[in-house]
Amino acid sequence: MKALRKFLDKKKPLFQKGGKFAKLQSSFEAFETFLFVPDHTSHTGTHIKDAIDLKRTMSIVVMALIPALLFGIYNTGYQHFLSVGELANTDFLDICIYGLIKILPIIVVSYVVGLGIEFAFAQMRGHQVNEGFLVSGMLIPLIMPVTAPLWMVAVSTAFAVVIGKEVFGGTGMNIWNPALVARAFFFFAYPSKMSGESVWIAEKADSFSGATPLAHAANLVDVKGDAAVTLYQQHLSNVWDMFVGFIPGSIGETSTIAILIGAVILIATGIGSWKIIVSVFAGGYVMGMLFNLIGGNSYMELIPAWQHLIMGGFAFGAVFMATDPVSGAQTARGKYIYGFLIGFLAVLIRVLNAGFPEAMMLSILLMNTFAPLIDHYVVQGNIKRRLKRVKVSA
Repeated sequence: MKALRKFLDKKKPLFQKGGKFAKLQSSFEAFETFLFVPDHTSHTGTHIKDAIDLKRTMSIVVMALIPALLFGIYNTGYQHFLSVGELANTDFLDICIYGLIKILPIIVVSYVVGLGIEFAFAQMRGHQVNEGFLVSGMLIPLIMPVTAPLWMVAVSTAFAVVIGKEVFGGTGMNIWNPALVARAFFFFAYPSKMSGESVWIAEKADSFSGATPLAHAANLVDVKGDAAVTLYQQHLSNVWDMFVGFIPGSIGETSTIAILIGAVILIATGIGSWKIIVSVFAGGYVMGMLFNLIGGNSYMELIPAWQHLIMGGFAFGAVFMATDPVSGAQTARGKYIYGFLIGFLAVLIRVLNAGFPEAMMLSILLMNTFAPLIDHYVVQGNIKRRLKRVKVSA
C-alpha cells in the first residue's frame, strides 16, 4: 500500500490546478479517496467528528448486499437447471458458474453506465465524485430479472442517475431511491420484460412454469373453494423454499435468509435504521391480518399475514430500499410512521391491484415523496409539545 500511496502522490500534481490533466481532477480524486482516507477536512458549517465517512458507509452497505448477491448467483443457476431437468446431474460449482455468467454482465453494465454518468457530471460541475453509486450500482442488478436485456438495464440506469439523482443536485439531494427509480422506469417502459412467467428464469424449458409466488397468489383472486385451496397447496404452501429463496424472482430478492443477514450487518454497524426495518414488517403484517379478518376473496383468506413478509421483494425493500438515509424519514418518530406505511401500503396494493403484484417498489417511492412531510409534522408536533410544557412551567 505504501508503494501505491507514493505512486499516487507522484502523479497527483498532474491532476491539480495547472497540471497537464487538471480537467480530470475529479476523476483522480475519486479513485484516490476510494483507495485511501481523504486528507482534506471541511472548513465551514457545523460538523460531527466520526470514524466513518460516506465511502465507508457505502462499503458496508455493499458488504451487507453480498449474501443476497451470492445466493442470487446460485439461485439463477439452480432455477435454470431445475427447469431443464438437469439439476440432479449438475454439481454446485457448475450451478454457480452459470449464475455468475448470467449476472456479472448486468452488474458490469450497471456500474459502467452509472459511474460513467457520475464522472461526467462531476467533471462538468468541477465537483468531487461522490460514492453514492457504489450502492445503487449493486442494488439495480439485484432488483432486475435475470433475463433483462443489457441495453434495457443501461437505459434504466442512465434514467435513474440523471433524472432520479443528478437533476436534484447529486448524492444526498435526491428525493427518491435511485435504484427504485431504475426499476420503475424498467417496469413501465418495458413491462413485458418485468412480468409474466418467462422473465425470471434464464433459458428455461418452455414446459416449466416460471411464475413467482406473487403471480400464483394473484391468481387466487379469481379462484374459490377447493380449487383455491388446491392452488395454494401446489404453489404457495412450501414456505421453507420461499424463505430460503429457491423460487423464481428478481436476482437478489428471493432469499429472506440472505436479506436478514444483510439486515443484521446494517443494524449492527448503525448504517441501517432498525426502526424503519421493524416498522415496515409490522405494517405489512398488520395489513395482512386485516385482510385475513375481512376476507372477500381467496387471496385475502388463504395467504397468512406473515407469508406476505417473505413473498416477492418485501424483505429486500424493507432492509435495503426503505432504509435509504437520503430519501427516507429522518426523525425518530417519523421513521416509525414512514416504515409502517410502506409495509401497510405494499400489502394493500399487491392484494387489491393484480396489475402491480410487486407493490413494494410503488409503496417505497410513494413514501419517499411524503417523507419530508412526515418529518415536518413530527417536528412541528415536538415544537408544540415543548411550548405547552414551557407555558405550564411558567
